[in-house]
Amino acid sequence: MNLRAAGTAGNAVLVGVVLMLFGDFLFSLNDAMGKWLVASFSVGQVLVMRSLGSFVMLTPMIAKQGSDGLFRLERPSLQILRVVLTTADVALFYAAVAYLPLADVMTFYMAGPIYVAALSHFFLGETIGWRRWLAVVIGFIGVIIALRPSSAMLSWPAVFGLIGSLSFALTLILSRRLRQTSDVTLVTWQTVAALVAGAVLSIGSWNPMSGLDLAAMLALGIVAASAHMMITRSLKLAPASLLAPLQYSLLLWAIILGYLFFGDLPDTQVLVGSAVIVLAGLFIFHRKKVVSGIAPDDVAPDGH
Repeated sequence: MNLRAAGTAGNAVLVGVVLMLFGDFLFSLNDAMGKWLVASFSVGQVLVMRSLGSFVMLTPMIAKQGSDGLFRLERPSLQILRVVLTTADVALFYAAVAYLPLADVMTFYMAGPIYVAALSHFFLGETIGWRRWLAVVIGFIGVIIALRPSSAMLSWPAVFGLIGSLSFALTLILSRRLRQTSDVTLVTWQTVAALVAGAVLSIGSWNPMSGLDLAAMLALGIVAASAHMMITRSLKLAPASLLAPLQYSLLLWAIILGYLFFGDLPDTQVLVGSAVIVLAGLFIFHRKKVVSGIAPDDVAPDGH
């Protein structure tokens, strides 16, 4: 691998990291908006309107790509599995956050990087040293310190959160496996699946919406689609085991948006936990560069 190729690979990975971080911010915004909406509307109704909002952004992208790209699918069986998992992830998250505090649900999702790190070894062939394994575990301990899971963790909504977080982690793995498929195609099919699932779940539970409610639900879809586009692109540019720990940034955004949306102020324990999480994530990023650098196979060709 020559110096020019190494530089190109390194730049691609850096772009992947930036996209993951910004995508995580949008997901956090989506989470806060979703919690507000499911307090008044069913999960199915939110899914339907969220999906329609996503198509506001996706339609011009689909037109630019061409409809043929939607039906020439790489590894159809994995595509179907990914659609099922992304739908389960979204529906179960909203089902959980409708009954549990946002912080509790976020605790479950903070375990996602641990799932991804383990699964990447078996499904993607990515090597993870013991130091990075230790850093991931320490990062998860930081999540527990910051969010203090409540006794409600043993309830059905908590089970929804756990299964949803595992579905999310598996989605990250499959996105990496399907890196030859365009971002538009991946996000379009998962949006169609969410629309269908929402339509079924909303039967008999559709409430009238004000203009503000309608605008908020459509905006939720636009934010979610933007986040998914960034996450799927990032996973084509950088290894999943490197990007997964960056999901811990969701905690920092949860603190900021929790204050802006719900007036929650972090206490000392939350700040300490956040510091542990950030330091663990930075260490993992550092070890990845020091130990192995960036291999040519870690950088995918353009999915378009």
